[in-house]
Amino acid sequence: MDSISTKNATVFFNSEVYTALNNYLKTDKPSKIFILVDTNTHDYCLPAFLERIESGDIVIEVMEIPNGEDHKTIDICTGVWEALSEYNADRKSLLINLGGGVVTDLGGFVASTYMRGIAYINIPTTLLAMVDASVGGKTGVDLGALKNQIGIINEGVMVGVDTSYLDTLPQNEMVSGFAEMLKHGLIYDKTYWNTLTHLEKLDISDLDQLIYDSIIIKNEVVTSDPTEKGLRKILNFGHTLGHAIESYFLENADKTPLLHGEAIAIGMLLESYLSTKICGLSQEEFEIISSGILKTFSKVEINKNDQKVIIGLLQYDKKNSYGVVKFVLLEAIGKPKTDCVVHNDLILEAFDYYAH
Repeated sequence: MDSISTKNATVFFNSEVYTALNNYLKTDKPSKIFILVDTNTHDYCLPAFLERIESGDIVIEVMEIPNGEDHKTIDICTGVWEALSEYNADRKSLLINLGGGVVTDLGGFVASTYMRGIAYINIPTTLLAMVDASVGGKTGVDLGALKNQIGIINEGVMVGVDTSYLDTLPQNEMVSGFAEMLKHGLIYDKTYWNTLTHLEKLDISDLDQLIYDSIIIKNEVVTSDPTEKGLRKILNFGHTLGHAIESYFLENADKTPLLHGEAIAIGMLLESYLSTKICGLSQEEFEIISSGILKTFSKVEINKNDQKVIIGLLQYDKKNSYGVVKFVLLEAIGKPKTDCVVHNDLILEAFDYYAH
C-alpha cells in the first residue's frame, strides 16, 4: 500500500513501517529511543516490534503504563516525564508510542511537552488507534472522567500502521474501532458506509484496504483543517453525546465502563435521530443508519436518571462556545452539518427512541 502524506508527517503501512522507521533512525540519529507501551502491548506487541527495528548503538529504554482509559491522566504523564528525566532524555531523544489510543494520545502529549517538545512516532496497535487516534496530531489526556480536556494538536514525525498487531486484539476491541470507521462513512462517503454495513460480502483480506480507506478519509479532513476551525469538526459526529455517555459510564461505579467505540455507536444513533428533527435527514436513511449500527452494536440500558446526568456533562464538550452546546448532525449520509444547537427536550426524545 502506498504511504499517505499528512500535513507534517507520513503514514506507512505494514512492511514499509520498519523500512521507514529504520531509515529515520539512521538519518536523524536520535540520542536515545524511548518506547512507551501499556501492560498489554508490552507482552503482546513489544517483542515483535523490537525484532524489526535496527537501532545500532542507540540506547533503547522501555516505559510501561497501565492499560485502560482510566489511566489516561496527568498523573501518568508525570510518571512518564519523570522517567524520561531520570533516563537523561534530551531534546534529540525519540519517543515511540506502541499501543492503542490511550498510549498514542498520552505519549504524543508527553513528547509534545517534554523539554517543550521532542520527536515522537506512533505505532498504533488497535483498530481504533489505526483509523482515528494516531492520525491528525491530536494528543492529550482526560481530566477526571472528562474526555481529552487537556491536550495539544501536534503531529509526530511518522505513523506506522502494521495490521499484524490486530491479531493480538480481543473481539470487543476490534468492534470498538469499527465504530470510527462507520463514522467516517456517515460523515464523508456513502459508498464506504455501504461497504462497511455489508461485510458479509467481504473477507478478512479486505480489512487492510478498509483501514487504508478510513485513514484516507480522516487525513483529507484534518489536512484541510488541522486546528479544527471548520471542516475538522465533522469528525465529532456521534462524539458530543458519545463522549458524555463514555464519561458517565466510566465514573459511575454502578455501571460497566464502555469502550470508546461502544459509546460512540450510541452517540451516532442518538445524533442521527436528532438529525431527522433538525437537519432533514430522511426517515429512510435514518433507518439505514440505525440498522447498520445495530448490526454490530447491542443496545445499552440508559435510564431516565442516567440521561439527566449525561445531558449535564454536555457542558464540558470541547465544541461548545459561549456556553452553547454545538452538535455535528447529518443532512444525509455523507453530508454533515456543524454547529447545530439542540434543545434538551429533543435529546430526551432521542434517548426515548433509543430505549424502545
